[in-house]
Amino acid sequence: MTIESIGVLGGGAWGTALAQVAASGGRRTLLWAREPEVVHGINQAHENRVFLPGQRLSPAVVATTELDELAGCDALLVVTPAQHMRSVLAGLANCGKPLILCSKGIEADSGALLHQVAREVCPASDIMVLSGPTFAHEVAAGYPTALTVAAEKLGAAEPVRQRLALPQFRLYLSEDVAGAEVGGAVKNVLAIACGVVEGKGLGQNARSALIARGFAEMTRFGLALGARRETLAGLSGLGDLVLTCSSTSSRNFSLGQGIGQGRSAAELMADRRTVAEGAFTAPVLRRVADERGIDMPIVAAVDDLLAGRSDVDAVLENLLSRPPRPEGN
Repeated sequence: MTIESIGVLGGGAWGTALAQVAASGGRRTLLWAREPEVVHGINQAHENRVFLPGQRLSPAVVATTELDELAGCDALLVVTPAQHMRSVLAGLANCGKPLILCSKGIEADSGALLHQVAREVCPASDIMVLSGPTFAHEVAAGYPTALTVAAEKLGAAEPVRQRLALPQFRLYLSEDVAGAEVGGAVKNVLAIACGVVEGKGLGQNARSALIARGFAEMTRFGLALGARRETLAGLSGLGDLVLTCSSTSSRNFSLGQGIGQGRSAAELMADRRTVAEGAFTAPVLRRVADERGIDMPIVAAVDDLLAGRSDVDAVLENLLSRPPRPEGN
């Protein structure tokens, strides 16, 4: 199978950046967005001034508000917020084409990973996951980036790699779909925790320790869901975790930073047009972990902070008073 025409579901920063990649070399790429102002800006000024301001886009990126216009595309990059993926996929006129899931999260109502949601809604589609350490503005500007494309059938992923890969946009194939998804979902919650450490002024030592212990939580959760340890230690797991936990360019990190500085989560999220997926993932991740008996104290602490059940000082006291355990656990 050869993939030529690419459609992108979602006109946020990441969807726009991926459309820019897909349009490399003047290859027409169709991007669907809900916001008329996004569509108008892309088509008239070749810029997404709402979500990716300042980045000139290829004229080959064409935007639309009409979902049906993507019916003729050979494959779709699905970049909708995790909690809206099911409804958007259900609205597709032709749901049997390859779907490359580029969002990160867990569906709140079902506790399902996103590839499970896509499989339920579009059972005839080849489902893949694109994940790794990326900031949208760097990808759109052509900075070097490496990601994982995971698919249950590697034969389905190879045409995607051939269509999207560029010298500065390297794609590595994997059969571990669950592992690629777990890393992307859990790291967003841990990034909020690292942002709290930064906002509270607790220093680099504390943040490094939090990343390491957070990775242990990610690994426990991933292995319980059938992920491979090497995937969790790769681009879509540890690589993405380090990036997201280390920069205010991360929406999740900056949300946590604001909480650490004394602002409420509700106030911070009300100020945002973009989505900090970790805020929606934390409660469902905690619920699934509790149901499976997986110890994830950092995730639980973030959930308590976001829900207003505890403040920063109480959460820190609780975490620091936990009894020590062997590092490998």
